[in-house]
Amino acid sequence: MHRIFQAFIDRLTESRDVNTLRQGMAETVVSLDLCCFAYLSVSRDPKATPQLISTYPSGWTAHYLQHHYERFDPVIIRALEQPLPFEWGLGVGPPMRSESERELFEEAARFGIRYGFTIPIHDKNGVVAAVTFAADERQPRFERSIREHAEVLQLMAMYFHAHARRMLMTDELINGVALSPRETECLKWAARGKSAWETGRILGISRHTVAFHLENAKTKLGVRSTIQAVVRLTAAQPNIE
Repeated sequence: MHRIFQAFIDRLTESRDVNTLRQGMAETVVSLDLCCFAYLSVSRDPKATPQLISTYPSGWTAHYLQHHYERFDPVIIRALEQPLPFEWGLGVGPPMRSESERELFEEAARFGIRYGFTIPIHDKNGVVAAVTFAADERQPRFERSIREHAEVLQLMAMYFHAHARRMLMTDELINGVALSPRETECLKWAARGKSAWETGRILGISRHTVAFHLENAKTKLGVRSTIQAVVRLTAAQPNIE
């Protein structure tokens, strides 16, 4: 398991876009006999469309998002209500609370999504995402993998969320200047007093890469030092913690 987990971390660190991020998780999922996965990022804006990275059948995911199933999906509703991981499926977990929930499960089953293990991801304001490992049936290998590796799967979900959030974020405007998510992220850690080495350890990148992003941010903001760039950032975002 240690080898698989280390390979997973290496793949995340090397990922440059959503597709390579998806592939890294997909290969790990197969190694652990977990069939397929889905990462759903939930916005607190009810008008916003959730962001999805998955290896579920594309016909199901397109249908799911088009019809806004996240609004009454019992798995997502349960993830909103509790921080602990849970299993789900027809006949698994709490009874269905409505006919629409049962119909959604039955519809998913027709696409081969019948049973799963979901890990809610919360921050201080509540749920922000969920990572689900799923299968077309309650296979013994799948259930055994869930039992044996539950804690590692939670770590994997958190690491994946951190990288996915960075890639799915749009550029931030600082005094009218667009900084990339990574540039902003490095500046925010600098604002907290972290060195390039410390920031690299936190983000899973080298200190040279951190320095590269800080240099780009300084150039874009038209300043000479990281301190000046941080001042610009904190003036635009005074609530940085």
